[in-house]
Amino acid sequence: MTKSFFKKYAWFLTGYNVMVILWGAVVRATGSGAGCGNHWPLCNGEILPQPKEIDLVIEFAHRITSTLDGLLVILLVFFAYRLYGKKSPVFRWAVAALVFIIIEGLLGRMLVVREWVAGNVSLARAGVVAVHLANTYILLLTLTITAWLANLNVEIQWRRDKTVNLLITIGLVLGVLLSAMGAVTALGDTLFPKDSILSGEIDYVDPVSNFIVELRVIHPMLAIATSGYLYFVLRFLKNRKLGSRVDKRANWLLGVIVTQVLAGGFTILTLAPIVMQLLHLLLADVFWISLVLLSVEVFTTPRRKSGLGEGLA
Repeated sequence: MTKSFFKKYAWFLTGYNVMVILWGAVVRATGSGAGCGNHWPLCNGEILPQPKEIDLVIEFAHRITSTLDGLLVILLVFFAYRLYGKKSPVFRWAVAALVFIIIEGLLGRMLVVREWVAGNVSLARAGVVAVHLANTYILLLTLTITAWLANLNVEIQWRRDKTVNLLITIGLVLGVLLSAMGAVTALGDTLFPKDSILSGEIDYVDPVSNFIVELRVIHPMLAIATSGYLYFVLRFLKNRKLGSRVDKRANWLLGVIVTQVLAGGFTILTLAPIVMQLLHLLLADVFWISLVLLSVEVFTTPRRKSGLGEGLA
């Protein structure tokens, strides 16, 4: 593999992970998490099960794509080492991706083995689902940064601007929290679908409602707060005049935020059909990748000397 091919491969793998995330949402939305029983990594105790039920097909397909994802990340690490060396930030971020995809697999195994899938409404399931998606987004962050570093054509160093670095860091933390609560909300929409918007509002205040229903309201509130905060940060970055690359990333991210807010509102109004859930999640992935790319542009600045990508080593 050449460096030129590695650059494309790294971006492909980032996109592939988005596809895996979306298919995982299909598993959750269709209640197919128990399609392989509580067996892992086998499916109903078999390596290649007979596709007798649609739940099994959906869950088994997710396991295949997830397993392939792990193998592809291992290849990413191997070729990053061969092409860039063990001291390269490209290799180090690729290793970080491998660590988080291992955690991803362990969290998935926990959900299956402990039967926190399908119609399970336990607090444990909600907690692990939230952590699972948060870990997924950190994995997506490591892959995005690996691809970004591999595609750099200038030398970089840390930008010594504590104010903007702090503002962006807070934005990233809010993004992870937003994704975690989004997972809980999506779980609530699956387990306790609303008949109407009014009935959903009544469920929020009903003392006998399941806690997952009560938590469902946090995500939209956090989404509004995060969007408002990021709008302030993007305006601040514009006034800071950090360069055309930062400005372009900021403009793109602002457009994604507006689109995502509109999609989120429409998802609520239409009572969260599966199609809108998937579109909303896809836009969330695009939002997160866009935020990560803006962040690395803000955290770093071009330099004339020293090694490529030293600032993120």
